[in-house]
Amino acid sequence: MRCRIGVIAGDGIGPEIVREAVKVLDQVAVKYGHEFDYTELLLGGASIDVHGVPLTEETIQAAKACDAVLMGSIGGDAKTSPWYQLEPSRRPEAGLLGIRKALNLFANLRPAYLYEELRGACPLREDISAAGFDMLIMRELTGGLYFGARKTEVVDGVRTAVDTLSYNEQEIRRIAKRAFEIAMKRRRKVCSVDKANVLDSSRLWRKVVEEVAADYPQVELSHMYVDNCAMQLVMNPAQFDVILTENMFGDILSDEASMVTGSIGMLSSASLNDTRFGLYEPSHGSAPDIAGQDRANPIATILSAAMMLRYTFDLDKEADAVEAAVRQVLKEGFRTGDIRSEGCTCVGTAEMGSLIADRI
Repeated sequence: MRCRIGVIAGDGIGPEIVREAVKVLDQVAVKYGHEFDYTELLLGGASIDVHGVPLTEETIQAAKACDAVLMGSIGGDAKTSPWYQLEPSRRPEAGLLGIRKALNLFANLRPAYLYEELRGACPLREDISAAGFDMLIMRELTGGLYFGARKTEVVDGVRTAVDTLSYNEQEIRRIAKRAFEIAMKRRRKVCSVDKANVLDSSRLWRKVVEEVAADYPQVELSHMYVDNCAMQLVMNPAQFDVILTENMFGDILSDEASMVTGSIGMLSSASLNDTRFGLYEPSHGSAPDIAGQDRANPIATILSAAMMLRYTFDLDKEADAVEAAVRQVLKEGFRTGDIRSEGCTCVGTAEMGSLIADRI
């Protein structure tokens, strides 16, 4: 198979971790007889440095010409980087929101899986971590507060800010359908998270999700308020299979879920549209404090590349091979600094990528 892959190295540790993911993909291509064509794209701070803006129309069109996009990380140190002296609409993160909107990437998938070898790094009580967990958070990505109308003005002499949380039934229905479809390939459980006791948007969310659920009788649907879900993630994460929720709730819950795995450096993500196109990136940030030091954990980006193989290219065998290689390296005791434990061998970014590639 020949695949066109856009590559956004991004900012901070982005170029380092993307380099290792490409190394693994190249090994997959050799082992399984595929051809991966890469197109380098600029986004975020790297784009500001060249073009003065975080996202150009050229990048959007080049991304659309690809089958999928693999991305590192976007942003820098908000206290020291000149990027953050710009108005908000011209800062690095604005480019990320812009490309999601331009590519209609409405469905964000964030798996949270506790590797047996990393249970010691899990911050939860031992009796909770011993049960393990394997969940996927399905977050609506192009609606809600982050994309609603907003303004800041002075009203009767008082500074007042307004952000609008808006969803229509079509937006809710399409993300719900994707959640149920993925649940059918997993343990067939969907927990829809909302705040229906307070918000009109959540009441509509719950009603539409229940309508979609009627088309998937094999899937067990439950509802949970977002504050309770935040508690349950640290009390009993093993109960969850697919968590379906709106944009802001998903942003918060997915970061919480990532940390109970022991390190956000382990967690991949995928953002999908109505086609098989997807943008794949690690869940963590750009970590500018360790950029260029060969200290970053590339596993989340490598696992994001595995998601790309699975969800865009339908190469399940190849995706399984990448995930198995990651498990094997961890089983052999190799760790980057963020997941290091006593008795393990600490390696840098490049060596971790090579170890995984060698085990494909």
